[in-house]
Parts: sequence; structure tokens; C-alpha cells
Amino acid sequence: MIVGFVGAGSMAAAMARGLAGDVEGLLFTDSGSGRATKLAEELGAEAVGSNRLLAERADVVVLAVKPAMLEQVAAELGGAKVVVSLLAATSLERVRGAFPAAEVARVMPNVAVEVRQGVLCVAGDPGAELRGMLEPLGHLVELPDSEFDAATAVMGCAPAYLALAVEAIADAGAEAGLDEELARELVVETTAGTAALLRERHPANLRDAVASPGGSTEAGLEALEHDGARGAFAAAVRASLERMRP
Repeated sequence: MIVGFVGAGSMAAAMARGLAGDVEGLLFTDSGSGRATKLAEELGAEAVGSNRLLAERADVVVLAVKPAMLEQVAAELGGAKVVVSLLAATSLERVRGAFPAAEVARVMPNVAVEVRQGVLCVAGDPGAELRGMLEPLGHLVELPDSEFDAATAVMGCAPAYLALAVEAIADAGAEAGLDEELARELVVETTAGTAALLRERHPANLRDAVASPGGSTEAGLEALEHDGARGAFAAAVRASLERMRP
């Protein structure tokens, strides 16, 4: 399978890195930023001269451009057979309207697809071949198109929120006397282990298991509640969702 990426920004790059070595070839175009060439060089792939050429050669076309460019790009990709849209806040219906002759799926991955541990929300009933391309990248969740904005505000944006929490805890550890790199290592590895536990246990159950009555963890949780941590994360999700919606 040859996969062509129209757009070479952060999400396209993460997905391409996850696919590299698992598909026959990767093709890239951009709007003049030079990112396509750099990404192609990094992955031993190819930057092509136009979207028309990319559509002629690719088995699957991944749209990773700004939503406002959809119709313009679609006109240049008339020969596309299978189209995967990564466009935020852009309905499956609108993408299908732009590509009436193609098999179309809407996919919202998060950046962890780069290391094949992502979450990918999918709408549009992808065929077996397309599903086989996506499954190695992480955990697939099929959703109605109407729920994509809310899902994006949670799984698409959350890596940045979690990274902020990791950074803040590691910085506090460094302020307490730990080496900065050691503090970050401790928090990152703890986060990885906690994620594994959370696949098996409810967050409240895990929280209670760590926070013994009167202990240091309980004191920390009380401080987080006092300073509004829970409300701050909820506000982040709401703000992301409001920004996505017109």
C-alpha cells in the first residue's frame, strides 16, 4: 500500500512515522512550507510535485490540511480512490461531498500514533484494507460523526494537558532537590505505569489505592482540589471544544 499525505504538519508527521516501514511507500505534499521534503528525507520517502501526482500514485490519500482548504485540495485530487480525512471540525458528510467517487473515512488520531500507542477515532465504516493500515497505530474507537468534536477535545488535546501535568510535577521535584533529568524520568515512567494500571482499574479506585488516609498522597490530592485542578482540566476541555465549533 502506498499512502499519500496532503499536508505535512505535526499530526501528519506523527501518523507517517507510525506507518513508516509498515507500508510500501509514503508520499508527501505541502503548500510550500518545505515540510514535505524534510519529512520525506527523514523517513526515506518521497515528496511529490503536486496533489494531482500524489492522487495518481497513492492507494490511500490522507488529508491533513486546514479545513478551509478542503474544496480546493479536493479539486486537485480528483483521482483519489480512498480518502482519510484528519480535518478537525469537518464533518464526514462534507468530506464525502468533496470526494463523491472515493471511499471516505474520517479519522482523528492523537500524536501517540507516532509510537503506535495512539487513540484513533474513526467514522465512515473503513474497509478491511484501510482498517488494517490504521490498527497498528494504536487503539481504534468507532464513533458517530456527531461525537467527533467532543472526542477530539478529550483524546486529541489531552496529550498536551497530560504533558503539562508531567512537566509541573517534575519541576516541583527539581525544586525539592532532585536532578531535573532524574525528576522528569521518574514522572514519565510513573505516568507510563499508571496508564497501564488505568486500563484495568477505574481512576477513582486507583486514586484511593494510592492515597492512604492521613498520608502524603492524600495531602497532595487535597491541595490539588483546593487549587482547582479538576476544574482546570474540565475548563481546558470546554475551551478546546468551543474553539473547534463555529
